[in-house]
Parts: sequence; C-alpha cells; structure tokens
Amino acid sequence: MPEATSIRSRLAAGIGAVAVSALLALTACAPAPESQPTPTPSAATETPAPEPYAGPALFVGDELNWFMLSPDEISSVLPASTDIGAASSVLTQISDGWGPDPVPAICTNFLVEESLGTVGSRNMEWRVNGGGDQGYGHLLALQFADEAHAQGRMDQLIAMAEQCSTFDFNGPASFESVVPEPADGVRAMAGTLQLPEIEGGGRGFSAFASVGNVLVELWQTQGSGDVPDARAIAELLQDRAAEARATLIEELTANPPTVEEEPAIDGGAPWSDWEIAFGGVGPIRLGDPIDTALSAAEGAQTVAPEYEQGPWRIVNADGSASMLIQPSADGSTAASITVGNARSLEGMPQNTASLPSAGGIRVGAPVADAIAAFPGGTTVTVSSSGDDWYDVATRDGRLLRFHADRDVVDDGAVIVGVQVEDATLRTFFSFG
Repeated sequence: MPEATSIRSRLAAGIGAVAVSALLALTACAPAPESQPTPTPSAATETPAPEPYAGPALFVGDELNWFMLSPDEISSVLPASTDIGAASSVLTQISDGWGPDPVPAICTNFLVEESLGTVGSRNMEWRVNGGGDQGYGHLLALQFADEAHAQGRMDQLIAMAEQCSTFDFNGPASFESVVPEPADGVRAMAGTLQLPEIEGGGRGFSAFASVGNVLVELWQTQGSGDVPDARAIAELLQDRAAEARATLIEELTANPPTVEEEPAIDGGAPWSDWEIAFGGVGPIRLGDPIDTALSAAEGAQTVAPEYEQGPWRIVNADGSASMLIQPSADGSTAASITVGNARSLEGMPQNTASLPSAGGIRVGAPVADAIAAFPGGTTVTVSSSGDDWYDVATRDGRLLRFHADRDVVDDGAVIVGVQVEDATLRTFFSFG
C-alpha cells in the first residue's frame, strides 16, 4: 500500500505539472492585448462673458463716493484749502432765495443751490487760508432721479458759461470760464465769478462735471491773489467722473440691475397691513390716475387739496390716521404718497399703529431705525424751513423719504411721516 500511494502521488504530481506546462504554453501563444490610448481630458465648457452693461449711467447711494477727490488732490489744485473733511452723507441746504435778478436770466444759475431737487449726495467741506470766517469750500456729488434732470442742469451751466462772461447783477459782474471738450460721456466746465462791489464784491471759483444722473460741483471762495487753474480742475473732475462711469459699467455688467415685484394688497385690508415700498403704499400705486389712487383705500374719507396743486388727504374709517397723495404737475397721476405727516408742526395727529410700514419701520420709530433698515441714503437739513429727512433712492428714480421731527443726526429724532415718490416727475430749474 505504501508503494501504491507513492505511485498515485507521483502520478498526480506529474499530471499537475503537465497541466501547468500546458497552461503556460497556451499563455505564451496568446496574442498580446492591444494597448489602450490614454484618455484625453474633455475641454471645460467656457461660460461666455456677460454682455457689457449698455443702459443709462444711473448712480445710487454710496456709489457717489466714486466721484470724490482725495484731500491731497484738493490741496494740490486749491493750495489755499485746509482742514479738508472726509466725505459725508449729511447735507445742509439753505434754500432761502437770492438778491437781484441777473441779466441775462441764464446767469441766475450762479445763485441756485445745485443740491435742490436731488435724491442723494456725498460731500466734502474745507476751510480756506486767509479767507476769514467766509473762507469756505466744498465738493458735492449730487444724485438726480434720472439722466434728464442731471443733464438738464448741466445744459443750463454750460449755457451760463457761454452767455455770462459779463452780465448785470445790480452792477457789472463777470464769469471767466473754460469748457473742456466732452470725453467718455462726461461734460465739465469751470470758472471764476466776480460780483459788483454793491453786492459785496465777492469772488468765487466753481467747477462742474456731469455724467448720467450725477452732477459734481466744486466751489471755493477766492481771494484777489488766488487764481486756480480752471482747466486743470475741470479736467480733474471730468477724469474722475469718467472713472466712476467705467466702474459703474463694470459693476452692472457683473450684477445687472433687477426689479423686485411687489405683492398685490387688498384695498379693504387694514392700513397697518399695507407695505410702503418704492412702487407705492399698499394698493395705492405711483403713476396711477389720481381718481384710481384716491379710491384704492376702500372706506376712506377723501379731503380735497387746501391750495392749488396741493396734496389730497385720505383718512381711514375711524379718523385716526391719514395719508397725503400728491398729484403730478398736470394733476393727472399720483406722483408721491406720504404716510402720516410731511412736517412735524403740521398735519393731523396720527395713530401710528394704524398706519402702513416700510420694511417694518413705522411713523413714530427712531429715524436711526430707518437708516439701519435702508442704508446708503442721505441725511438732509433745510436751514431756512427747519425741515429734516432721510432719503434713499433707487436707480429708476423712486424715492423713499423719512420725515423727522428734528435734525436727523440727533439721537432722539423720530419719524413723523414716510413718503414714497416718483422723483422723475419733478420739474427742474430752468432759466433763460
């Protein structure tokens, strides 16, 4: 048996060896596998570059800072300037009229506060060495509701430069100016105004540039020996405005402007459920025919204007709250709507809880709450009338104004009214 086992073992081993040898032979005879090409990475799909923004050059809010000059730039072209402040969104307007009427009438533009009728601003102020208490200068970047308003103002200023080299202002007056060629869609002009001795004999230097819906004004009192380089300053403002326009196009190409839809509101719902938005107040829409606007608030009492071209007032059912609806200049459509009162010393008492709100901000709330909810606006004080408000506007010229009971920068200032307006419907100054 041991011998038999050994033989079987050797036979098995032999058979196994033969099988392995055969397998190796077959493997050696098999054709070599075809080599596979190395995969080529597919080209990444390229996202096409967005089309450059080609719409109107409409600047808003903090974009006005793009027009500002640095203190070094101001002092380099106006060496007498000193104590140059930082750019600010707080604007003071005088708005108290002027003296004699200039001849020709186009020269009245010298006397107009360019900031009147604007919906936003940024400004810088400084003192003038040797100018005493009257030595003062400023730089303003002024946002108008649309291009038509800003360019209309610039048209008037260019015409003034052309027609007012000499003019009458209760005596001989003059304006020596330069008007550079327009460049990159930007116009500019600059010059020195000399008033007659009977009107104080003052001298002042002013320069302007305009693009899109923005007008830039630089102004400084001027001593007898102080002669700024008008062309250099005009071209400096022109170049800065062109840079601002290029920045705007870049920004709006990357982030095209959009329009948010506002929800429909039931005219029979309580006023406190209505929203004050840039398109109107609840069911009362800017641009609606005035009859439609007045009837949109179901059950409200309508009070006719107290004077020609004045606002209509609507009062809620229980007489505790009211709104003002201001018609357009031709009386046909709703141009603005004010929730509450436009001024702290006028109007009827308001139950603020019954009034609509703007982003949760109601009449009676601190103005600081509105500034936090709607940042990037402009604070305005009108010294002649005592009016104070906070403005924030959209690119399409819709304005939200929070009327205050005192200077907005005061900690205790509260909202007495909230106004929404289509500021493109405003009429602008035109002389000559």
